[in-house]
Amino acid sequence: MWRFITENRRWLATGLLLAFGSCLGQTWFISLFAGEIRAEYGLSDGQWGLLYTAATLASAALLFGRGSLADTMPLSRLAPMVAVLFAGAAALMALGWAVWTLGIAVFLLRFCGQGMFSHIQMTAMARWFVATRGRAIAIANLGYTAGQVLLPLPAVLLLGWIGWQASWGVVAGVILFIILPLLLWLLAQDRAPKGSPGAAAGAPGLGGRHWRRPEAMRHWLFWALVPLMLTPGYIGTVVFFHQVHISEIKGWTLAAMAPAYAAWALSEVAASFAAGWLCDRIGPTRLLPFVVVPLALGIFLIGVAETPLVWIVAIGMVGLTQDMSNTVWGTLLPAVYGTDHIGSVRAVASAVIVVSTALGPGVAGVIIDAGVPVPAQAAVMAAWCALLSLAMVPVMRGVLRAQ
Repeated sequence: MWRFITENRRWLATGLLLAFGSCLGQTWFISLFAGEIRAEYGLSDGQWGLLYTAATLASAALLFGRGSLADTMPLSRLAPMVAVLFAGAAALMALGWAVWTLGIAVFLLRFCGQGMFSHIQMTAMARWFVATRGRAIAIANLGYTAGQVLLPLPAVLLLGWIGWQASWGVVAGVILFIILPLLLWLLAQDRAPKGSPGAAAGAPGLGGRHWRRPEAMRHWLFWALVPLMLTPGYIGTVVFFHQVHISEIKGWTLAAMAPAYAAWALSEVAASFAAGWLCDRIGPTRLLPFVVVPLALGIFLIGVAETPLVWIVAIGMVGLTQDMSNTVWGTLLPAVYGTDHIGSVRAVASAVIVVSTALGPGVAGVIIDAGVPVPAQAAVMAAWCALLSLAMVPVMRGVLRAQ
């Protein structure tokens, strides 16, 4: 493993940096400022959730239309361009003066962060690695974990020291003066795919060919996988976006709930390496029925939890699914559809995942406003995960037969 890391350090570092940077546009980071944002603009839980949903759906639509740039534009140009736009989004968050500017800022943060940064990272790992793709994605995905460990405390400290809008000014500076220069340096050298004979020509998918987006979307498999793409993002976003609401319902302090971030990070590290190793050894297809099993257990525990300790355990379970799903999608899609058009195909999958994170805050927020708190919604979400896990068994068998 150490030899693999040292030989590929530049490209693995690129994946790590993109994953880490994407955290600044992820729901869990934005939600740290939710109370101040709602107070500043006079928004209820439901109104803030609906605005967030609308902005994220718009970002998914743009990702669907522009995600194919990862196939047609060198990543050494695309990634820095997105970083500049990302910094502009954070600056608008800092300077916004009305609800509509807030909506535009959230839209751009979601498009650049969770959308394009994550999309570019996964597309790059799919192209740059073949036989060792699972390991490469597992290592690169540690950037998400690093962000979850390193960013919350400075963000909370800045929030208390200089206020929420000035804090977003700092975020803009970090993207523009740290992340952007590092991307320019890391991507200064190009890389051919590594890991199997003929990799330089691209690794084909099912049927020994490279699938284009229309072909993939006409095939039964893509639509069979959509519910599995939607579920982890929806439930994970509900949990983190409405964590203040959960604390109020349960009567817990946010300080008592804070160690859950460490549990989340540790479980993601474990899931990342385990899933990466399994994807390289037995293939990602065989993992499909197991992806949401930890999520089912975690969201069920959140519903019945009476102490913050159970919350911490539950978040650890949710984290297992989140990183397992990232690794599975990162390895499954190029294995099924090939790598020549993977940016275009991944753009659809990425848009679906972004849509899932859009639906969570809005749908759950409206239900909260109707008098049903998130803990009461948890049982339904857990049951859905159990049914989905069973539904993935015939999908797994269908893919294995076609391979």
